[in-house]
Amino acid sequence: MLIKKPPAWRMPEREATPEAVFYNRRRFLNSIAGGAALLAGGALVSGARAAAGDPSAGRYPAPRNLRFRLDRELTDEADAGTYNNFYEFGSHKRISEAAQALQIRPWTVTFDGMVEQPRSVGIDSLLQAMQLEERLYRFRCVEAWSMAVPWTGFPMRALLDFARPLSSAKYVVMQTFNDAKMASGQKQFWYPWPYTECLTIAEAANELTFLVTGVYGKPLPKQFGAPLRLATPWKYGFKSVKSIVRFQFTDQRPVTFWEKIQPQEYGFWANVNPKVAHPRWSQAEERVLGSDNKVPTLMYNGYAEQVAGLYTGMAGEKLFM
Repeated sequence: MLIKKPPAWRMPEREATPEAVFYNRRRFLNSIAGGAALLAGGALVSGARAAAGDPSAGRYPAPRNLRFRLDRELTDEADAGTYNNFYEFGSHKRISEAAQALQIRPWTVTFDGMVEQPRSVGIDSLLQAMQLEERLYRFRCVEAWSMAVPWTGFPMRALLDFARPLSSAKYVVMQTFNDAKMASGQKQFWYPWPYTECLTIAEAANELTFLVTGVYGKPLPKQFGAPLRLATPWKYGFKSVKSIVRFQFTDQRPVTFWEKIQPQEYGFWANVNPKVAHPRWSQAEERVLGSDNKVPTLMYNGYAEQVAGLYTGMAGEKLFM
């Protein structure tokens, strides 16, 4: 008899918090957290403001996909919303207010390269074509901190169906916007703007690969990379490109943003591996955002069962950095 072992991140159905309870608790906590939100740099206020003016706000909260759960508590929204990497608006973590300069409407997403038919669509038209869901994911930064986040969005596999790449395409290259008048960080000419990241088609089609449009039951706040970002929970966070405007399909592997800047530290694959240290620090453990606690880092950030097969026969590659 075949016995299938569930993934380490999947808890029994009976232990899952009912969705209605989760959202009622969230509303209660939000109602008493006004002062904390102000102290946290206004991130929650900014998030609420963005949700109120977002044409897609009526689609949140989306139904939770119970196949994607966590073995740890969700990171508090105020912590996750005020500790962000978004180099387009500065190289420090407290860019949540600066990122409010990001203009997310109109927003056009282009599909080109090796596709059946190149085209550009507005973000709201793209969202109308997708079924949104919520997933609970770990997030592990290469800087050795982590969080647990309730992303809302749609599988990247659905975007591949929408884009219709040619069978000869091997990679999907993703780029963010490039507008130094809007994003002050892009005036730093020594960075190779626009921010560019890439996945293989096989990685993009994996069940975990997720295109994010919301978080914490609301449209995505600007500091998270609104209106469209990537989530690949088994990779270090710099792979999760923000504010995407272009998907280009190609049979040539590009040199991505951080590879160009520091190739000795940041490789193409960037899979989480506690056994391979960054040249300047260990990756064996991580600081949990919102606390001083450190916990051991898991191989592929705990998602090995879903993704390890993508990398078989690649012993010669520099997989993890």
